[in-house]
Amino acid sequence: MINRRTFLGVSTVGVGALARAQQPPSGVPDSIRALKPMTDGVQPITNDERRARIGKARRLMAAQKIGGVYMERGSSMFYFTGTRNLSGLLIPVKGEIGWIVPAAEEQRAHDASRVGGKVFAYGESDGPFGVTRQALTDYGVSTGKIGLEEQVQFSVYDGLRKQIPSAEFLNATPVTAGCRMIKSKAEIALMQRAADVTIEAYRAGLATLREGMAPRELSGNIGAAYTALGFRGNVSVSFGKNTAFPHGSTVPQTLHTGDMILLDDGCSVDGYQSDITRAVVFGKPSSRQKQIWDLERKAQDAAFAAARLGATCESVDIAARKVITDAGFGPGYKLPGLPHRTGHGLGLDIHEWTYLVKGNTTRLEPGMCFSDEPMIVEGEFGVRLEDCIYMAEDGARFFSQQSPAIDQPFG
Repeated sequence: MINRRTFLGVSTVGVGALARAQQPPSGVPDSIRALKPMTDGVQPITNDERRARIGKARRLMAAQKIGGVYMERGSSMFYFTGTRNLSGLLIPVKGEIGWIVPAAEEQRAHDASRVGGKVFAYGESDGPFGVTRQALTDYGVSTGKIGLEEQVQFSVYDGLRKQIPSAEFLNATPVTAGCRMIKSKAEIALMQRAADVTIEAYRAGLATLREGMAPRELSGNIGAAYTALGFRGNVSVSFGKNTAFPHGSTVPQTLHTGDMILLDDGCSVDGYQSDITRAVVFGKPSSRQKQIWDLERKAQDAAFAAARLGATCESVDIAARKVITDAGFGPGYKLPGLPHRTGHGLGLDIHEWTYLVKGNTTRLEPGMCFSDEPMIVEGEFGVRLEDCIYMAEDGARFFSQQSPAIDQPFG
C-alpha cells in the first residue's frame, strides 16, 4: 500500500511522483484552469492619502531647509501623485505641485494627475531646464537647497545645476524614503493581497512539475496562473546546480529527479509588490538537501525573532548569519554560506528602503516592510526561503506563512 500525503492540495506520493505520472501539459494545466480571480475587495490608494504624503514630504523638507524636490517618472512620482509616466514633478515646500512636461503633454498632465498641480510646459527645442528654473522662481525657491530624487538621471542634474547655479542640489532620499519607508494600513493591505496571490500562483505552478521540463515552461505556467488570478506577476525559476546562484543562471536546464527547485519573485497590486521564494526538491530530497533546508529555515526564524521594534536593521542580519556560521559556513559573506544581505525593503519597488545588512543602524518601527531571506549556497545547490515581514504596532508579522518543511512549500 502506498502511504499517501497531501501536497499542493492533492493526494500524492510527492512532487516528483505526481509530476512523473502526468503527461506534459497541453493547453492550460488543470491546476491553473481551476483558479478564480482574486481581485474582489482590492482598495487602491486614495487621493486623500496621496495628498497626506505630499504634506509629510513638505514637513520633512522644511525640517531640512529644502525648498523643493524634483523627480522624474517612476515609483516615487506614482507614490505622491498616482501617475508614473510624466516627464518631471516638482514638489515645493509651499504651494501646489508643479509638472515639468513637454508642451505636447500639457493636457495629459492635467488629466493624469490625481492630486492636481500647476503645469509648466516647455517647447521641444528649448528643453526642460529653463522652465524648471522659472517654476522654482515662481515658488520662491530658486536659491538654497533643491532635492533630487535618487532616480533622477545625471544629465538632468547636470542641466539643472548649469541653468540654476544659485541652487544647491542634494540627494532627496531623506524626504522620499522618509515617506515611502513607513507604510500605511492601506499599503500593507495591498501588499498582503499581492503575497496571497503569489502563493496561489506558485501552488498552481508547482502542481505542473514534470520530468524534463525547462524553467521557461514552469515560469510560463506560473505566469498563466497570475493571469487567471487577475494580476500581472513574474517568477525566476532555477533547477539543480543553478539554484546555487542567488538570481539564477542563463545555462540551459531541464528538470530531473532529485533537483532542487527555486521559485523567486512576485506580483503587483495597485503598484505594490510581493517577493516570495520557495525551495523544494523534485522527488525525494537527499539527507544533505534536507539538512541545508532545515538550517535555512532556522536562519529565517532567527531573523524574524530578531525583528523587534527598536532593534537595528543590522541586528536582524547578524541573528540570521549567526545560525549559518555556527553550523560551519562562512564566516561572514564567504561561500559556502550566506553571500548577501538577509533582507531588503519592499513596497512600490521590489527592492527599496531599508536593508537588513551589516552597517545599517536604522531602527525598526511600525510600517516598515522587508524580506526575510538568508539564502544558503552549498556547493551543488542553494536554498532560499523568502517571506516578507511588516512591522505592526505590536511587532513583526509575516505577509505569507513560512514553509513548514522541504516537501511542504506552503503553510
